Amino acid sequence: MLARRLLRYSASLLITRNHRIYPTRAPFLYFSMASPKVGETRALSEDPVTPGKRPRLDEGPSEPVTAEGPIQKKPKDKAKNFAKKNAKRLKKARENVLEECSPEDVQWKDIVELLEQDVVGKAIEEGTEFQSPFAFREEVELEVKAISPNGAGLAQSDSEDKRRWVVVVPFALPGERVKARIYKNARMHSLADFIEIVRPNSELRDDSRIQCRYFSKCGGCQYQMLSYETQLDFKRNVVIKAYKNYSHLPATSIPKVQPTIGSPLQYGYRTKITPHFQAPPSKVDKVELQKQCAEGKAPEWLKIGFNRQGTSNVMDIEECPIATPVLNEALPGVRDSIVKTIHTYKRGATLLLRETLDTAEDSKHPPDTKLCNTSQHASIREKVGDFIFEYVANSFFQNNNVILPALTSYVRDAIIALYPNPDDPARPDHLIDTYCGSGLFAITLSPNFSKIVGIEISAESIQSANQNAKLNNLPADRVEFRKGDASDIFQAVQDFPPEKTVMVIDPPRKGCDDAFIQQLLKFRCKVVAYVSCNVHTQARDVGKILKATEKEVEGEGKKYVLESLRGFDLFPQTAHVESVAILKLV
Repeated sequence: MLARRLLRYSASLLITRNHRIYPTRAPFLYFSMASPKVGETRALSEDPVTPGKRPRLDEGPSEPVTAEGPIQKKPKDKAKNFAKKNAKRLKKARENVLEECSPEDVQWKDIVELLEQDVVGKAIEEGTEFQSPFAFREEVELEVKAISPNGAGLAQSDSEDKRRWVVVVPFALPGERVKARIYKNARMHSLADFIEIVRPNSELRDDSRIQCRYFSKCGGCQYQMLSYETQLDFKRNVVIKAYKNYSHLPATSIPKVQPTIGSPLQYGYRTKITPHFQAPPSKVDKVELQKQCAEGKAPEWLKIGFNRQGTSNVMDIEECPIATPVLNEALPGVRDSIVKTIHTYKRGATLLLRETLDTAEDSKHPPDTKLCNTSQHASIREKVGDFIFEYVANSFFQNNNVILPALTSYVRDAIIALYPNPDDPARPDHLIDTYCGSGLFAITLSPNFSKIVGIEISAESIQSANQNAKLNNLPADRVEFRKGDASDIFQAVQDFPPEKTVMVIDPPRKGCDDAFIQQLLKFRCKVVAYVSCNVHTQARDVGKILKATEKEVEGEGKKYVLESLRGFDLFPQTAHVESVAILKLV
């Protein structure tokens, strides 16, 4: 009897993996539990047999027994437990404070603007800000009212029985009527999957422009249905709104945002892509998989590419139209190599395809031939205008090479425009390139300054930058790169006269921290060129800099003003925009 019970117990053990439940292979009964699709719900089985467990045998009572009979268990109040958990989740959501300038925070400001502050404030006061008028998986028809900086449409229902609420719908444009499916409800808004366009905005949308077969499924691009002029206009508006929402400056302190400078190539420009894939599922027959790999047959579950829109699920991508032709030519071979070796992977991985100039000494290729590199630690070489740059493949370098000459030239010209007379004694002749990386701005701007220093925290980047100075025949007594400590980064440039110095700031997406800004204010250089891949953190930082000096109006050289502001489109077909802000000490 005991042996039979142990056998029954062991056969019904469950294995949990990634919060999903799989039954073990039992000698008597095995149930396949295929994973539900995203958002899918399953009806309870009418089969009296519980999936993943053996049928119960008539071997006596299964409950613990005493001499008086089976012990009666206290029934669980499932509804009460659910209500408790739901209340905890709601409390946590209400207490959640969005990080300033995060994508969620940027979108929230658009939601508040669309619904109006009074409506949002009243809902929060009444505790109804999470009471969505839409059910999970409900299909709804909506009017798109605006577009958010991430490229998604902000829509509302015109049904009289629905309260004022925003629904975020990807690939939808202002003025369109769309059908969407709700998959998540949040504070004063819901997220939805795009289903179809009911009434297009024919002035904006032209689907014949779309050049990617994965568009609207892959989450990489948002704007392929738009003309390029419209894309640039949308991105200019992102810069305008970023300064309105995050600089905390009066409108009189913000100059007119100039038109966005476009990329010479709108497709085939991206010099780096990073497809990824998941490891084989644990339930896969390893012997059969190895046989498949030897034959070069891709398993159905293997997807090599990028994330599906709105999910973390990988979808197969065999070609990326915004990547350079060199990368697209190499991608099929890279995919084939993964298919043949996938049985050796114990976890998923991210691939790297990066364009590089052929640097082999015995190369038989013509000069300036471009190749695809797939090694994380190889040396990459590329040209920006007349300058040569080398860096390690897995380190940061801008991914749109064709627009970099325009970007660096604009920064140079915007600085020179402040002091057009080369004989002006007030014209700065020293340059500091902070967050310099491989030395992009320090080296490309070097012809216009007598003394240049790049500052970096990364020792590897400093090594690459010094090597690049040598490649471009820049003397060490005029251009050098120094390692700076984050807590006292300007200690590395104490020999630079602030009144004769221009500073270029090109920080990561999080922007400058308060310690850096305080050091900048203490150093007080003549001109600051702030180049940013996140216009929202740039607006925040520029606002801090200007407000910190706005009261210092007595005496010359005390107060920073924002001279110019302009966006750059380093990633056409996407909603992303970079920007350059020029600050001058007056």
